[in-house]
Amino acid sequence: MAWFVSLLLSCLLPAVLLLPPLAWTAPPALASGPVPLLRDVYLFEGEPLEVQVFAGAVDAPDIPNTAAGTPPGAYVVLAWRGQRLQLPRTNNAGAPSYTDGRWWWSPVDPEHPQFRQRRGGVQTYGCEPSAP
Repeated sequence: MAWFVSLLLSCLLPAVLLLPPLAWTAPPALASGPVPLLRDVYLFEGEPLEVQVFAGAVDAPDIPNTAAGTPPGAYVVLAWRGQRLQLPRTNNAGAPSYTDGRWWWSPVDPEHPQFRQRRGGVQTYGCEPSAP
């Protein structure tokens, strides 16, 4: 029986390896990932910070506070100073905010969102909108 499996693999393996490269890649729609609800760029401490807000999965649609079209389960991806941070949305009342316990982001004022880091104390970074 083992010789039969060996013979079968030796015949099929070369055929699989000859398949065109497209057969080995994910379809473009799956490879691209979710589409952000919002994409923006700000300057924090003089360096660009890219913001992407995603809807995410909604586990409990009855939870209140769907302000600004971001239901519970939403998250933000921030790219700044060579780091990428993915912060889940909080269920706090008021404008949406996002935190992982260390980093905190809130676009309470879209022209001057708040970006903070808890490191010993709370460190607040100054913001300016990026030029269009």
